[in-house]
Amino acid sequence: MNKIIIRKYTEKDVPTMCGIWNEVVEDGVAFPQEEYLTEKTGAQFFASQTYCAVAEETESGKIVGLYILHPNNVGRCSHIANASYAVSSACRGLHIGELLVKDCLAQARLAGFRIMQFNAVVATNVHARHLYERLGFIQLGTIKGGFRMKNGHFEDICPYYRKI
Repeated sequence: MNKIIIRKYTEKDVPTMCGIWNEVVEDGVAFPQEEYLTEKTGAQFFASQTYCAVAEETESGKIVGLYILHPNNVGRCSHIANASYAVSSACRGLHIGELLVKDCLAQARLAGFRIMQFNAVVATNVHARHLYERLGFIQLGTIKGGFRMKNGHFEDICPYYRKI
């Protein structure tokens, strides 16, 4: 794998971002969304976030991952951020997710957030859970049967948080 940089997304990245996002939605084991993004809905979705970034191979310019960052809630809880991460299936296991999370934490701090909270990490997503724990996230508990998998059975979810 070539060197990876994390950078702010541009409109030209949207088609590839939608493809990577939709791949995770299609897998049906991590994201709660069931609807796929089109280029139009994807452009609107990504533009509505506080910040979005992509992981790009420097030599090829290929986009291999992304994240979205936004408030987890409103008003008196708007200082708590939430984020989602997606890595192309061909590039999973190459520590791109770690680069995305670290950059996201830095961008969240710059945007004025004080806490990062993940509401619904699927318990069977052990790679993400290990990464979050290594980066200092604390599991808040377990919500039994909180995530409906693509095949219809229910898995537990594990909320996490970390001060930024």
